[in-house]
Amino acid sequence: MKKEAVLHVPLSQFAYAYDERTIVLRLRAAKGDLKSCKVFYGDRVDPRPQIETFEKEMVCAAKDDLYDYFETVIHDRYSRLCYYFLLWDGKQEQYYYERDFSRDIPENRTEFFQFPYIRREDMFHIPSWAKDMVMYHIFPDSFATGYRTMGKQPNEQKIEIKNGEKAISGNRLGGTLSGIKANLDYLQQLGINCIYVNPVFAANSYHKYDTIDYFSIDPCLGTKKEAKELVEDCHARGIRVLFDGVFNHCGPDFFAFRDVLAHGEKSEYLDWFYGMQAPVDYKDPPNYEAFAYVKEMPKLNTGNPKVEQYLIKVGVYWIQEIGIDGWRLDVANEINHDFWRHFRAAVRAVKKDALLIGEIWEDAQCWLLGDQFDSTMNYRFSYLCTDFFAKRTMCAREFDEQMTKMIYRYPQQVSEIQMNFLDSHDIPRFLSYCGGDRRKLRLACFYLIMGYGIPSVFYGDECYLDGKTEIQYRQEMRWDTSDTFAGDLKEWISFRKTHEALKNGRYRGIWMEDGGFYAFLRENKEEKVLVIINNSDEPYVCDDGFWCETEQKICGFVLDKVKQLPAMQGKPFIIKNR
Repeated sequence: MKKEAVLHVPLSQFAYAYDERTIVLRLRAAKGDLKSCKVFYGDRVDPRPQIETFEKEMVCAAKDDLYDYFETVIHDRYSRLCYYFLLWDGKQEQYYYERDFSRDIPENRTEFFQFPYIRREDMFHIPSWAKDMVMYHIFPDSFATGYRTMGKQPNEQKIEIKNGEKAISGNRLGGTLSGIKANLDYLQQLGINCIYVNPVFAANSYHKYDTIDYFSIDPCLGTKKEAKELVEDCHARGIRVLFDGVFNHCGPDFFAFRDVLAHGEKSEYLDWFYGMQAPVDYKDPPNYEAFAYVKEMPKLNTGNPKVEQYLIKVGVYWIQEIGIDGWRLDVANEINHDFWRHFRAAVRAVKKDALLIGEIWEDAQCWLLGDQFDSTMNYRFSYLCTDFFAKRTMCAREFDEQMTKMIYRYPQQVSEIQMNFLDSHDIPRFLSYCGGDRRKLRLACFYLIMGYGIPSVFYGDECYLDGKTEIQYRQEMRWDTSDTFAGDLKEWISFRKTHEALKNGRYRGIWMEDGGFYAFLRENKEEKVLVIINNSDEPYVCDDGFWCETEQKICGFVLDKVKQLPAMQGKPFIIKNR
């Protein structure tokens, strides 16, 4: 038995409450090592000297490149548990509990693994609408100036800061909030039910990540009235709206930073900034903390109670003022955890089902414990799709193993609503990674819609936008072309929205071959959706070799329905549970 690979961590993705009477337990073991795994559990405060334990067989629910993941669901009357595992590798049995491995289980229940109490306050409270989301990500300067148009010339606008002081705001392509509103019918027809809009607050640059005024809409993008009309029209169409919150840093014309530049150490706002020194050396690189050493983006000190109060007020204001449905939060991993806990509590106090998505590129376990974010931007999904679909440096089996590893790093509720995407405003367009091969982009987008988590489409991907540099991948939307796969995208989204298994079903790879042929299952209690992908340049012909790979029932269904799958195509099938 490979004991060094065995892992269980209480109160983590290996042991979590799904609801107030349901606990999910997972155990990791070396791939192929264990023949069986059982869990024995009981009431950790049973008044009897010897507690009564109940036995449950765990199933091998998933595999990645290194490990098997055993899992079971305990739905019982107990609100607090103690438990231990019995492992068998075909040669020997070992008990596994809090302290160690043993051939005998100790009599002292306090040495078992513990789930102290299922507290409803500590559970994951995910907005119910989030699982149904199909998101469309909009970079406002680049999207639209009017109905199916994008042609306004760049301009500059003056913004009053205070006491007659002015700052300059600029744009590049001229997109506006009214332009987004004018094209909501296009998004509605696609089946989009949530839009994430990059920053819209008054700022110096076209990208709006250097905020001047958090309580004003940037005049190059529109007005507060137009922002409210956009949200109201979205809601009338069943579309939720997420704004981009840039709270890690501000811009050079933010009132507090201008005061620091003017008064140095005498400024009352010196401590509004993290690591600020006086005198301020406003040059590249600056002598103060800033986003990525950019002098125009000084880092805010969110550990200062006054700054925290100010920014939380911003978070609440736009929900109350124009009714947005949540926030995507920029550079979330460089802000202190207590700030996000307080931010979440304040936002949820005014809108119980507000959604919070953090921009965190790496694994984000410590931000996804139910007290900070509901979801994060899942860059790992993008990387895996790039390797499998675009570059083909990863075979189908490796892709499945890595997707499984990605999914099992978080509790089920959290993985279900990770924000998945192929590209964004911060990375090259997926089509560029594909070397311009549109078939690869379409197939990857098909997988995005059918796969696990929240699918997010970056504006214009359906129109084959490409680009490797910032200016290129933030290019204007192509409204003047019929050369799109919007019709296919609409069909895939409709299929997803009409099958619950694609929104809340578990994910399991069942068939994968080196040539790029991949089949995975999405399943819940009501139905199974089998999704088959041929990520190769040659048609794939099904044969009896498929039978040895997976379930007999599913194999028979597929062989009956599918004789050949064309190159670079995917297809979903419904298998009703009996």
